[in-house]
Amino acid sequence: MGSCCFRAAKDEPLLESVSEVQQTGLIHKNGRGEYQPPKMVTTVEPLSDGLAGTKKFPLSKKVGINDFETIKCIGKGSFAKVMMVKKKDTGKTYAMKMLTKKDLVRRKQIKHTMTEREVIANIGHPFIVALHYAFQTETKLYLITDFFNGGELFWHLKNDSSFSQARARFYAAEIVLALECLHENGIIYRDMKPENLLLDADGHIRLTDFGLSKDSLHGGGLTKTFCGTPEYLAPEVIRQKEDGYGKSVDWWALGVLIFEMLYGVPPFYHENLKTMYDDILHADIPFPQNFSPQVKEIISGLMERDPADRLGSNGAQEVKDAAFFIVIDFDKLLRKELPVPYKPNILAEDDIQNVDDDFLEESIYDAPINKTSASCVEAKSKFPGFTYNNATTPLDEY
Repeated sequence: MGSCCFRAAKDEPLLESVSEVQQTGLIHKNGRGEYQPPKMVTTVEPLSDGLAGTKKFPLSKKVGINDFETIKCIGKGSFAKVMMVKKKDTGKTYAMKMLTKKDLVRRKQIKHTMTEREVIANIGHPFIVALHYAFQTETKLYLITDFFNGGELFWHLKNDSSFSQARARFYAAEIVLALECLHENGIIYRDMKPENLLLDADGHIRLTDFGLSKDSLHGGGLTKTFCGTPEYLAPEVIRQKEDGYGKSVDWWALGVLIFEMLYGVPPFYHENLKTMYDDILHADIPFPQNFSPQVKEIISGLMERDPADRLGSNGAQEVKDAAFFIVIDFDKLLRKELPVPYKPNILAEDDIQNVDDDFLEESIYDAPINKTSASCVEAKSKFPGFTYNNATTPLDEY
């Protein structure tokens, strides 16, 4: 299964319903301006027929919220809070993503949440987060994944302003392998940005937050949902063509990310959303003079406005073959045999020095939820089959 291991024209109108879409939460806000993306440390997707490699296991002990001790808040977004927790019987540290059911129902996020859970439960890859446990109470959903304490790429980019070409290339190459795995399994990621890229203790990338992913898109399958983070949206998403868009939107976003890693901000970032969308549709890529020819070539290829001509439209191999990656042995990279350009300073498994202080200052306690309210009662049974244990088949809920 390739890299999967283990299991527009200027007269076209701009989107008129931006504010309406933002209210659904499908458009993430960004930290550089008014639109701030949710910063989360873990993620997942809807139950589908499109995922390969589903495993069956014997039943074993159920795991629930009382099996974990909550230590610190390490992430917060539009729909979730992420906590660093320790499993009481083993002392092992995990990340626990908590979502409130009534909020997910109200904002029509049931399918996206179930997709996220399905993706990280069934896709095994060295550069993608994996699900260990999922369970629910009457009012909340919980997803337990590894805690990667190397920090968000966003945090490092904010501290360093920009990365060297070698460092940006290394991260981009690992992301190419992760996207190759997802695309081979019929999944579009749809939310590429530094906030959703974690570093593990050894300095390798982990793709996280699959709350906007779309599955069951095999071959040339298309989808239509307007979602993502504004700076990274491909032109075909903004145009909202009737025939939809496909996996090439992820390659466009990778081009934006490479530019941002090397320059510090995305190429078309603007505080005015409509101006930014107009630039994404029509403006030339504003390459700095110090970008190498190889950098300009791969960004231009990945950010080709016609998705049919975009680098990656014929598969990940043509991205790997770009001159920018000529020094990367992708087979060795997949096996983690290449030297990392940067290793985070980590003192212990539960070290939180690479977590943004804004998250650490958040309370680990939530306001009480009225379980008898109409919205809670309605949401209670909307997530069947959510429970998961990586050593068992899915169990029924609470």
